[in-house]
Formats: sequence, structure tokens, C-alpha cells
Amino acid sequence: MKSFLGDNFLLSNEIAEALYHDFAKDQPIIDYHNHLSPELIAKDHQFENISEAWLHGDHYKWRAMRANGIDEKYITGSASDADKFEQWAKTVPYTLRNPLYHWTHLELQRYFGVSTLLSPDTSKEIYQEVNRQLQQKSHSCEGLLKSRKVELLCTTDDPTDDLSYHQQIQQQSMAVKVYPTFRPDKALGLGDPKSYLSYLEKLGSAAGITIQNLDTLLEALQQRVDHFHHIGGRISDLGFNQLPYLNPKEKNRDANFKSILEGKNLNIAEVEDLQAYILTELCKMYHTKGWAQQFHLGALRNNNERALRELGPDTGYDSMGDFDQADRISRFLNNLDNTDQLAKTILYNLNSRDNDLLATMAGNFNDGKTVGKIQFGSGWWFLDQKTGMENQMNSLSNMGLLSRFIGMLTDSRSFLSFPRHEYFRRILCNLIGTDVVNGELPNDIQWLGSMVNDICYHNAKNYFEFEQD
Repeated sequence: MKSFLGDNFLLSNEIAEALYHDFAKDQPIIDYHNHLSPELIAKDHQFENISEAWLHGDHYKWRAMRANGIDEKYITGSASDADKFEQWAKTVPYTLRNPLYHWTHLELQRYFGVSTLLSPDTSKEIYQEVNRQLQQKSHSCEGLLKSRKVELLCTTDDPTDDLSYHQQIQQQSMAVKVYPTFRPDKALGLGDPKSYLSYLEKLGSAAGITIQNLDTLLEALQQRVDHFHHIGGRISDLGFNQLPYLNPKEKNRDANFKSILEGKNLNIAEVEDLQAYILTELCKMYHTKGWAQQFHLGALRNNNERALRELGPDTGYDSMGDFDQADRISRFLNNLDNTDQLAKTILYNLNSRDNDLLATMAGNFNDGKTVGKIQFGSGWWFLDQKTGMENQMNSLSNMGLLSRFIGMLTDSRSFLSFPRHEYFRRILCNLIGTDVVNGELPNDIQWLGSMVNDICYHNAKNYFEFEQD
């Protein structure tokens, strides 16, 4: 019987062990999609305690605590950080077979050298020891990133952000490179005219442009794309349940947008067409800049109205949706490809039923010029666990080229989440090693090892072309 979280954790055979230890383990990390705070990085923030670093903003843990009957005051409420940690410690033993159990103990081991299992009996001892280490320079934000060999990461930033913290980071010449990601969801939020008008004021102010019509909106967005590019941004992102449908017969877009500027509501079809038009024009900007664009599709958000009312959005009440995706993705990408303005694209699904769909969709728009131009992205959100990752990679292997996959990302708000790359790398190596043991792949350790290296690091490094004009 193997020891829990031992050297060969998740590795079931000697080939998998060799692939991980000799090829994957020591590769640097390029985390091209996360939600870390550039302000905390710029200030090299020193966390006061583990609850601040670990529990604040972690929806995964919040959901588990609620399922375990923990009162909200210990989750997002007014309880002390020490009390919140104690309640998390009470929950951890009940998370067996949830990836949280693995992640929790991987993070305690990798960052703090703590191998003791977290439970009510050990919580006070662990809390004190981890907090002691967090006061050391080695455990500042930069120190935590360097300890996991994070070479480069991309934060998620609104077009209105002045990116001043990214500029501070670059001026400080940190060992970890940090770049912004252009996330224009709010620029497409036309369904609520009141909120949208308020947002347009911020966007116009950031761009130095008065937004009076569709043309000036696009002018403002172009200015912000240029600014992001100047600071080093090479990636965009969008989180929608479905890609919007562009109506080729729509002739009233300017008038419809003017109606929104006047505070009037449009019907669903008119809103969706405007969203599709604005997004299409943005995607053309990305193509011109040589960026990669990411589409995170399929989340059903804010399911619990009472929780939304009391706690606000992004507090752990989102889930998988079952939206139709294929026709909309096909139409949207084809419209851009038809004029040769389709940028490098990464497609993520939140419902595993769409794995084969996205894997085959990616193959429709590869052009034979850019290696792996259209990517079926790594298991995302609820799918970034062992089964979800295996299923994603199996679909990609069957329908495309796993060897050209750009690998893992954290999609996290926590500076302690980077062992998820290790988790992914172990799962990848075990998947390939098991095929070798079963006689389904040749025992060519050097070629397989180079493939693992590429998926863990080199493919992403080559794909995004950071620091190139």
C-alpha cells in the first residue's frame, strides 16, 4: 500500500514515475489564466495568517463548508480568521474523495512542509506553524510564487483597469513575470442598461473617449486593447454561458445601441446580436495584435437568489449549465475565419458532456500555419479534478493532438493553488504511463518525456509569444 501523498502519489506504474520525476516535476510553471491580485503581487504582500491566504475568496472551500453545515459567519461572515480556520479544519476530514482533500494537504506539504493531516485535533498546531512561516520573506506573495517555480502568470483584468500595478511589477524586475488578461465581459453586459451606462462612463474615462455610439465604443475598446498590449498583455478572456448569435440580417444595430444609451431595454435577440457584433470586432482586434483568445463557456451563475441578495455574486452559488454550444461556437468562429481574422483560440467547457464536442470543434479551424491554433482547454472549474482532467485529455487524444496541448492553469484566486499544476502533471504522466504498460504506446521514454515537457511548459511558452511586439 502506498503512503498518502508519497513521492509516487497518483502514479500507478514505473513508466509514469519516470515520466513525472525525470521530465515533468521540475518544469517551470506558466499559469496563463488566474484571478490573482496584481496589487498584492506589486506590494509583495505578506499574509497575516493562513485564513487570509487560503479561505478568503475560495468558493470551493465555501461550498464544502456549507455542505458540512457550517454557519455562514464562519465562511464569508464576521467570525475571526482563527475561528474560520477551525471550521475549515472540521470540514476537511469530510472532504475525502473530493479534490479539496488532496489540494489541502498538497498545499500544506509543498509550501509549509506540514505532513500532518488537518483535522480538529491538529488545527491549532497547524494554524500556529503555518502562520509563523507566513511572516517570513520566503512566504510573501513573490516568495510563494517562486517556491513553486512560477515563471509567468496572467491575471484577469477589466478593460477599465489602468494596469498601474502591472507597471509597478515590471519596474521592480521581479523574478516572476506578470501580465494582464483583457476580460471585457462588462463591455458586453447590455442586458441591464442602467448598470451598462455606468460602466460605459468608466470605460470612456479610461480610454479618454466619450462613448456616443457603436463606433466610439469600439474606438474606446481598441484604445484599451492597445494599452494592454503595451503593458505586455497577449491574451483575452470571456466568460459566457454561450457565445452570442450574430444576426446577418440585423440592420438596426446603431439604433439599438442608441436605445441602450437612452436607458431603454432591448429584446433578447437584439441584445444578443449587439453582443455578438461587439465581440466579433474585439476578436478582430485580438487577431491583429497576435493575441490568443479564451472562451469559458457553460457556467450557470447565481442560482440562489437569496444568497445573491445577501452575499452578492461570486460567493459559491454557480454550477454547470446545459447550454447548447456547437452551433453557436461554429457560427462565431467561422465568421472570423471566413475573413482570415480568427485569432488563436482556447475553448473551455464546464459540462463534461461537451468534451468531444469541443475537441472536434477545435479541429474545424486549425489552419496548418500555427501549431495547435485552436485549443480544447484544460479541465476548468468543477472539472479541474482527476476524473475531469483524464476525460478532457482522453477526448483531446481521441479527437486531436494531446502532444500539442498547452496544459494546465489554476483559474484561482489563491497564491497557494499552484500545486494544482503538480496534480495535473502527475495525472498526465500516469495516463501516458498506463498506456505504455498496457502496450498501447511504445516504451520510448525519451520521446514520451519530451511530449510531457511540452505539455507541461514548452507548448504554452511557444503558443502565447509573450514579450513579442
